[in-house]
Amino acid sequence: MMKNNLDITSIKIGVVGAGSWGTAIANHLGLKGVKVDLWVFEKEVKAQIDHYRENKIFLPDFTLSSNIFPSNDLYPVVSGKDIIIIVVPSHLVREMACKITGLISKDTIIVSASKGIENKTHLTMSGVLKETLPEIPENRLSVLSGPSFAKEVAQKAPTLVTVASKDKNVAEFVQHVFSTEFFRVYTTDDLIGVELGGSVKNVIAIAAGIIDGLDFGLNTRAALITRGLAEMKRLGLKLGASSHTFAGLAGMGDLILTCTGDLSRNYTVGKKIGEGKKLNAILSEMSMVAEGVKTARSIYNLSKKIGVEMPICQETYNILYNDASPENASRRLMSRDLKQEMDG
Repeated sequence: MMKNNLDITSIKIGVVGAGSWGTAIANHLGLKGVKVDLWVFEKEVKAQIDHYRENKIFLPDFTLSSNIFPSNDLYPVVSGKDIIIIVVPSHLVREMACKITGLISKDTIIVSASKGIENKTHLTMSGVLKETLPEIPENRLSVLSGPSFAKEVAQKAPTLVTVASKDKNVAEFVQHVFSTEFFRVYTTDDLIGVELGGSVKNVIAIAAGIIDGLDFGLNTRAALITRGLAEMKRLGLKLGASSHTFAGLAGMGDLILTCTGDLSRNYTVGKKIGEGKKLNAILSEMSMVAEGVKTARSIYNLSKKIGVEMPICQETYNILYNDASPENASRRLMSRDLKQEMDG
């Protein structure tokens, strides 16, 4: 893989998923001069991109690159590609991977940009892809994550993310494909750490929204983010991740963004819960997925199964699924046994 003087326009890329993040990624690459085939579920979104060069539902008010070619058919999007980027909601990754297996080459690099943990298996998305894409060697799998709201990427706000792969050459190749003067990409070999950071932060963001909805103040939010990071790290170390990952962009960086930014869907869900609204009513009003809602169940069950203490995630799960009172959940967290701050 030649990284220096890389001719980006010669690379064949398919993006599976045209939500806000998938559209922003496709547009980002299109603006670099690469022709991107974009799989779109909704026929009306395809029509909007074709006729108006805009995704009015998921990324409105941005004129999209003419290098984006939308399709409702998976085959032209994934066949013959050098890179396929998976950007569907995490609970749909298995279904989509099963549809594309057999259509792709063993030499294709798969980039997972979906954040979550599967409910039934407790697998991260790379784990799901390993199960469902047997033709793809593990060293061709990679994960892209970090603090990156789709709208701000589309605005060309300076953004920094991380790509993880077990193969250094794959990570560096993806790094060079994505990097621009306003989109900087770092590399790591810690897939599990990067994926857990991108998953747990969504649950903590719901909790952050709840405390802001309760108007608890900035002291509380800062404490929640800090202790949420401790839970993320505790789970990661148990599953073999590097502690350094959680101090980086895919850990602390993404956590801070998602817990404090009004563009965060997970934070928004939590804030409405804190204000007294019911989860079902909140979700019925949303056109996009708040990943933390489903991931809260996964993390709750996974942490119980492997014996990792995650009290914030547990209380968030109880609020979402057991109709627990946010005020009572806060009291339980504050009245836990006193202990020293740092684990081990």
